[in-house]
Amino acid sequence: MTSRFIHRIDHALERMLPEQRLFLRSDSETRFIRLSPATQFIAFAGSALVVGWAMVATAVLLMDNVGAGNLRDQAQREQSLYEERLNALALERDNRATEAQAAQERFNLALAEVSKMQSALLASEDRRKELETGIEVIQTTLRSVMAERDEARAETARLAAALDDDTGPERRVAARATNAEAALGFLSAALEQTARERDQALADAAAAYELAEALAYEQRLTGERNDRIFTQLEEALAVSVEPLDKMFRAAGLKPDSLIEAVRKGYSGIGGPLTPLSLSTKGTEPHPDEMRSAGLISRLDRLNMYRMAAEKAPFATPLKSSFRFTSPFGMRSHPTSGRYRMHEGADFASDYGTPIYATADGVVTKAGWVSGYGRMVEIRHEFGIETLYGHMAKLRVTEGQRVSRGDRIGDMGSSGRSTGTHLHYEVRVSGTPVNPMTYIKAARDVF
Repeated sequence: MTSRFIHRIDHALERMLPEQRLFLRSDSETRFIRLSPATQFIAFAGSALVVGWAMVATAVLLMDNVGAGNLRDQAQREQSLYEERLNALALERDNRATEAQAAQERFNLALAEVSKMQSALLASEDRRKELETGIEVIQTTLRSVMAERDEARAETARLAAALDDDTGPERRVAARATNAEAALGFLSAALEQTARERDQALADAAAAYELAEALAYEQRLTGERNDRIFTQLEEALAVSVEPLDKMFRAAGLKPDSLIEAVRKGYSGIGGPLTPLSLSTKGTEPHPDEMRSAGLISRLDRLNMYRMAAEKAPFATPLKSSFRFTSPFGMRSHPTSGRYRMHEGADFASDYGTPIYATADGVVTKAGWVSGYGRMVEIRHEFGIETLYGHMAKLRVTEGQRVSRGDRIGDMGSSGRSTGTHLHYEVRVSGTPVNPMTYIKAARDVF
C-alpha cells in the first residue's frame, strides 16, 4: 500500500521533476544514484524552508535592531527633556529663594526704619513738652515783671504827689526831693531792666512758637514717612503670607488649624517681637499704634507659618540630580508583576547619593525592615510621618531629633528592589498620601 502511494506521487511529480541519475565512475567500475521525483521534491522543499526561515529570522533581527534603536533614541530624548525640566525647576526654586531672602532683608530694613521713626517721635514729643514748660515759665515771669512795673509807676506817682503837697521847711523839702530823685532813678532803672526782660521774653516766645511750628511740620513729615513705611510693610506681608497660605491649602492642610497647633507649642504669642503698648492716658489709641499692632499680629502669623512649614515635609529628599521613576498610586509591581498599590514615590540616582530629611522631627525607626531594606522613619508635627527606604547606609539612630536638610542616609538598593533608588513615603495619621502633593505645593515658595 505504501509503495503504491509513493509510486503515484512519483508519477505525478515526474512531469515537473523527471527522474535523475548521478553517475559515480571509478577505475574499475561505474555506479549511479537514482534520484526519484519525490526525493527531488523533498530536497527542494527542505532547501526552500531553510532559505525562508533564514530570511524571516534576518528580517526579525533587523526589525528588533531598528526598534531598539528607536526606543533608545526616544528614551534619551525623554531623559534630556526631563533633565532640562529639572534644571529649569531648580533655577526657578533658586530664584524664588533669592526673592524671599531679598523680601526678608527689605522687611528687616523697614522694621529698623520704623524703630528709628518711633524713637524720633518720642524725642520730639519730649522736646515739645520741654518747650511748653519753658513758655509757661517765661509767661509767668513776664506777668510778674509787668505787675512790678505797674507797682513802681504807682509808687512814683504817689511820691510825686507827696512832693507837691509838702509845705515843711526847705531842708525837709530838699531831703524829700533828693529821696524822690533817687527813687525815680531806681524806678527808671528798674523799668528799663523790666522792658529789656519783656523784650527778651517776647523774642523767646516768638522763637518758641517758630520752633513749635517747625516741630509740628517735622511731625507731619514723620507721619507721612511712617504711612509710606506702614504701607510698604503691609504690601510686603500680603505678598509673603499669601504664597504660604496657598501652599498649606494645596497640601490639604488647614492654615488656621496649623497656626493654632504651633501657638499651643510655644509660649507668648509665638514670635520674637514685642507688641507696641497702647496709650494709657484714657484717650483713643493713635492710628499709627493701631496699624503697628496689626502689623505685629500679621508678623506673628508669618512667623508661625514659617515654623509650621519647617515641621511639615515641604522639601525634596534629594539635592542632587535624580530621575523620577515611579509615582504614587496603583501599578504593576516590578518584581512580582502583580497590580497593586504603590504607597510612595521612587527617585533614582547614583549609588551613595545623600538623602536628607524633608522636615523637622524625631527618628522612630532606623534599621532593616522587610521589603524596605535599610529604612528610616521620621515622626513630624501635625500627625505627619515620612519614610525613606532601600538605603545603602543609615546615618541616624532611633530617638534622634533631626532638622530639615539633615543627612539621614545614602541611596542604595537594599530590600525588595530592582536597582539603586529611594522609596519616599508621606503618611498623615497613618494613611499614605502622595508625596508630590507637598513637593509641588512648596515649589513656588522654597
